[in-house]
Amino acid sequence: MDNQNPRDEAPFRMPVVRDIAPGAWRRWLRKGWEDLRASPAASLFYGATFSIMGWLLYLSVGRGEYLLALMTGFLLVAPFLAVGIYDISRRREHGEGVQLVPTLTAWRGNAPAIGLYAVILALLLAAWIRVSVVVVALFFTGGMPDFGHLPDEFLRNPEGLVFLGAYFAAGFGFALLVFATSVVSIPMLLDRPTMDTLTAMIVSFNAVRQNFATMLSWSLAIGALTALGIAPGYLGLIITMPLIGHASWHAYRETIAPAEAA
Repeated sequence: MDNQNPRDEAPFRMPVVRDIAPGAWRRWLRKGWEDLRASPAASLFYGATFSIMGWLLYLSVGRGEYLLALMTGFLLVAPFLAVGIYDISRRREHGEGVQLVPTLTAWRGNAPAIGLYAVILALLLAAWIRVSVVVVALFFTGGMPDFGHLPDEFLRNPEGLVFLGAYFAAGFGFALLVFATSVVSIPMLLDRPTMDTLTAMIVSFNAVRQNFATMLSWSLAIGALTALGIAPGYLGLIITMPLIGHASWHAYRETIAPAEAA
């Protein structure tokens, strides 16, 4: 007969979401910058990886509509690609020495949950590429012009602004879904090896719902920094992407109470 004490296995408790002031994103970026400065080699490696990926997409995709879909969809999978950056901040927080190689396999600490979320993001990326191509085809029957000629095309074609509105409206829906379910979920999956994917996504959604103004400000800051990184030929991503990743770790740590407080 099993005489195990019921207290030996603690009951599951949903992580507690804290109330965060709207201006917290400035503090997160400041702490993220401190992490970047403290671990420049590892952080900039990930930033350079994002930059190279951007260039490879630009050089390998010929058709403008697919390039536009992949460039914008690139942001949908960025939360998973930043796992190593989160791990740098986590190690610094615990007073551990930061080396690049261990962060490359940080996802193995909770491989099933992080892997499942990666699959979800991949499916969302595939869906977004299809939607993006369809929206472009509705407005450019002869194929999308080169990016360098897009401003002239919009000036000549009165439907240019309609296209921009339709495209960004469609993209906003995908971006909102990914942001709401990932803003704290992947750092939490890394930090709590026993956490499952669905629970992490629910907690992340609740964090956005409970701190909507704060998270809206944070999403706008992420968008601005990403655009700033892409603008100079993707070179800015070397700095902006690790900065966003480190700041996202601190956003998680401030927004979700420690497991002991659940």
